[in-house]
Amino acid sequence: MPTYYENLKNKTAIITGGASGLGAGIAKILAKQGAVISLIDINSSNLQKTKNEIEELGNKIFTYTCDVTNQNQVKETIELIEKEMNEIHILVNSAGVIGATSVNNNSDIKNLEDWDATYSINVKGTAIVSEEVASKMKKNNYGKIINISSHGGKYPNPGNPAYSASKAAVINLTQSYAAKWAKNNINVNVICPGSIWTSMWEKNAINTIENDKSISHLTPREFFLQFISENCPLQREQTAEDIGNGVAFFASDNSLNITGQSLNINGGTIMD
Repeated sequence: MPTYYENLKNKTAIITGGASGLGAGIAKILAKQGAVISLIDINSSNLQKTKNEIEELGNKIFTYTCDVTNQNQVKETIELIEKEMNEIHILVNSAGVIGATSVNNNSDIKNLEDWDATYSINVKGTAIVSEEVASKMKKNNYGKIINISSHGGKYPNPGNPAYSASKAAVINLTQSYAAKWAKNNINVNVICPGSIWTSMWEKNAINTIENDKSISHLTPREFFLQFISENCPLQREQTAEDIGNGVAFFASDNSLNITGQSLNINGGTIMD
């Protein structure tokens, strides 16, 4: 049974990439903990769907359509959230793209648009939102920022160097901000998920199967489970709930003396 953190009740939390997948899953966990949720995403239709699902839990939730790579949009959106919430306690940077067309793609260099998109959203987007939210948190001398990286940011990945490099940058960015904002009582940590069945992973699996005749008999879900079986010591997939529980701990006051740290939630695939 998940741990309940009493000190998360009525805390205000912003989650980027919150319209679907991992971000939506994290939002539901924090909502169950009693937090007041603000979701940011570029996909307005999916935002509404997730909002409806969280409202069914009896929680107050706000949604904002925003491109995290657009500094002006981010500034305007965070201003609106601060006006609505008065204070911002928690930020979860979950917006991200995988960037590559396939986990088994062996091309030396992806096209530049792919590299640009991956770095723009995964790194630049995280930085833009963090800087803007931190400026608000400083007013109250309190804040919890949790970034979402990947275990792919901790090991060489010849099949998807753009994604792995961007996620390694998120880990370093986390540590830099942790040192920078410690004097403002802002904790900054990062979670490195393993393999989670999301629409992003499904799309990746489809592309991989299309480009590899040896696995053409597999469905995307079967390919994913095979990948887990071959790469994860615990032999089980990770879920958005797993990541959400880690986020809840970092967002709670139970982690007041933890900052600049990365937490692997990957079934033992990467151990450090």
